[in-house]
Parts: sequence; C-alpha cells; structure tokens
Amino acid sequence: MPWINRPSQPLRAVLFDLDGTLLDTAPDMAQALNRLRLECNRPPLPFALIRPQVSNGARGLLELGFNLRPGETGFEILRDRFLQLYRQDLASETRLFDELHGVLDQLEQRGLPWGIVTNKPGFLTRQLLHELGMAPAVVVSGDDLPRRKPFPDQLLHAAQRLQLPAAAIAYVGDHERDIEASRAAEMPAIAARWGYLDGERPIEDWQAGAIADHPADLRSLIFLEPAA
Repeated sequence: MPWINRPSQPLRAVLFDLDGTLLDTAPDMAQALNRLRLECNRPPLPFALIRPQVSNGARGLLELGFNLRPGETGFEILRDRFLQLYRQDLASETRLFDELHGVLDQLEQRGLPWGIVTNKPGFLTRQLLHELGMAPAVVVSGDDLPRRKPFPDQLLHAAQRLQLPAAAIAYVGDHERDIEASRAAEMPAIAARWGYLDGERPIEDWQAGAIADHPADLRSLIFLEPAA
C-alpha cells in the first residue's frame, strides 16, 4: 500500500521493532511458554493461539498461558522461569522474516542505517542479535530508558544516536503501541501486517503513515520504488 501520510522529507534511516516485525521469534517463544506449562503440569497450547501474543512479551504470554497479570501472586516467579527457559534456546528457530534480507541489503547498499527499537529486555536482545550475527547501527531495548513504547523516548533516543531528525527516520512495527510511539516522536510510522497482530484493534485504525502487507512492500515505502 502507498503512504497514507507521506513523510515530510526523504527517509535517511529505518528503525524496526524486533519481535514480529524484523524477526520471527514466535516459534522459540512459544516453545519456552509450552515448556513452562509442562513444568506446571499443563498441556501445551497450539502455536496459532500463542503467536498473536508474542509482541506482548512475557506479560502477554503469561496472561495467555496462566491467566496471570503483573502484580498478581506467582507472576514474577513464572516470568523469571519463562525468561530462563527462553534464554536457553532463543535462536533455534528464530529467523528474519522472508524478504527482509533483501530490504536490509538494499538499505546498506544505499548507505541508509537501520536499527532496532524494542521493548524486549536488553540482555535477551543482545544475546539474540549476537547468536544471529546481526549488527544494527543502533539498538534500544526495553530497559535502556525509564519509559518504553508507547512513549516516544526510545525512538527519540535512537534518532539522537543516529544524529538524524525523527522526521527522516521510518519506524516499522506490528503493534499499535509502535505506531503510538512513532506518532508521539513525529516519526513516520509503517504498520507491519505480517507481524503478530493481537486482534485488539484493526491495523487500519492505528493511524499509521502506511501499512505494509509484506516485508517486500517496504521497498516501495522507503525507496519509493516498486516492491518487485
């Protein structure tokens, strides 16, 4: 799809959300959740049920798997164990989404830096990128600053590190909080339909600057060229 609200200036960098946008982490996160459920004598959940909650991290997965929310009895213990299980095998099945290799290659060929802004904890983000051999120009994780998405702080921090105005950077995300953070930062926002949409609100209602149905669509949005 074309830009709904076209950027006010040419794009000079791209930032990505991690889970469900840049990387397909759902298989490994689902495995960790189901291993935890088995430890608690509960049957595994279907992958199709788990996938939409992956962008909500441990909070969303524990709510799905155990009907527990932050602050409730047992949540912190299960969260710590979930993160331990996930960390033991967090890159077994995780891969870049199809066609993103080409998008990243084209960004690098044109001298446009790309980076990651995620609510995922820094220790997991760093380990995952290391195991996959990825080296973004900038990475801002969920515990790097006091406030995280949907607040704009992480995006503005990433723009500062890139030494670029927010208006010259696109942010690509698969959750409404990604778009809220982008809008608050006055950064062009691209909603990723291929991601882990949790179904809370239709993607068309997020007020993104553009909606990308497939990773290849980013070429036409970033470079203003056909996706093919």
